[in-house]
Amino acid sequence: MHHVFVGPTLHRSEPILATPNVQVCPPVQHGDLFSESIGDGDTVVIIDGVYHQAPALRHKEILAAMGRGVRVIGAASIGAMRAAELAGFGMIGIGSIYTAYVNGRIDGDDEVAVGQSPEGEALTWPVVNLRRALELASQAGVLENDRAVVLLEELRSVYYPQRTTAAVRAVCRQQGGHVFAEWLAEQRARDQHFADLKRADALAALHRALVDQAPSAVCASPEIWESAYFLHWSNTFARSRIDGLDLATADRLVYQQVFTRDFPRTWTSYLEHRSLRAAGGSPGLPLRTRLAQVTSSNLPAHSIFRPPVDLRDRVTVALLFARETPEDRRSVARYAEAVALAHRTQPGFCTDAVRGDLSRRMLLEVWGCPAGRLDAEASSRGLVSATNAIRAAKRLVPGYLEERISHTEEAFSSAP
Repeated sequence: MHHVFVGPTLHRSEPILATPNVQVCPPVQHGDLFSESIGDGDTVVIIDGVYHQAPALRHKEILAAMGRGVRVIGAASIGAMRAAELAGFGMIGIGSIYTAYVNGRIDGDDEVAVGQSPEGEALTWPVVNLRRALELASQAGVLENDRAVVLLEELRSVYYPQRTTAAVRAVCRQQGGHVFAEWLAEQRARDQHFADLKRADALAALHRALVDQAPSAVCASPEIWESAYFLHWSNTFARSRIDGLDLATADRLVYQQVFTRDFPRTWTSYLEHRSLRAAGGSPGLPLRTRLAQVTSSNLPAHSIFRPPVDLRDRVTVALLFARETPEDRRSVARYAEAVALAHRTQPGFCTDAVRGDLSRRMLLEVWGCPAGRLDAEASSRGLVSATNAIRAAKRLVPGYLEERISHTEEAFSSAP
């Protein structure tokens, strides 16, 4: 399967996008390459991506995708930039814009950025296309090279969302380039794609993806991308579809950690699993043996060993959700909807803004432990500390309060 992330550079009506086994996706953004729809051995073609309206695609997401056998091709826009930056790690770059980034003739996202309509249509000129139009005008004798240089600097000084065709004409008139403006309008009337380097490079990348099935070069070692930040991103975008419910795996885990009474046993099983399968090639050891190696006290294993959790690892997921019930999953869905409702009805709402004292009170009520034991209880559930547990449990507070209110109303209505 070929997954093509494209927006304003190519219109959805381009025939090549209708090719079988081509999945057209919106402009790429942070998290998109974690999608389970992108299988090992698939091809990803990155053309357009977001910059300001959402977090941009990170380099380590691309490295991780290539690390599991996904061929990644970039061109035209953010794809060309990322390919230039990651060419040494196996990302394939296509086209003149990619080559210009590699050679250092251009740099920065302002070269390819465009303003776009809600429907994804380009509304403004990118600098790379303007530069190409000026080069063609010079070759045609419409402009002298010196005048073309001046016009380019003036045009690129216009903020990219405002660099419309009307703005281009206005700048040209102010700088004595009205002949160029008229010539450009004539060329565009004959060919709407005149001087459109981004489109040409995007089409070249798609042809390369569909014709050349050769894999990418060997990617870097996982140590390059598997940082704590990467694991956090990976866990954030991990999702599960079970019982007809589409749930964030991280939400499921926090629910288990907070509401499953015997989750400390589950966490101990996970620690045993990690101890028997040590990282870095070192031999695995039973948890009790490893604990005896690092401490002579009676400290519990959860207070010593705090390994990270990878929610995309199937064995890890199976262990951590061994005691999860269908009712648990339905509750996770209700709690997620409570958060979504708060987002819709309370402008600016975010779970981080939930009061910490409410989260703390919820944990004390659910765990039934004295305040002095909150740290130990949180640690036994893999939440490290009371502070971390309070922060993690904030996403559960809206749903928990909603349930409390509902139960109170039911009790009141059924009272004699």
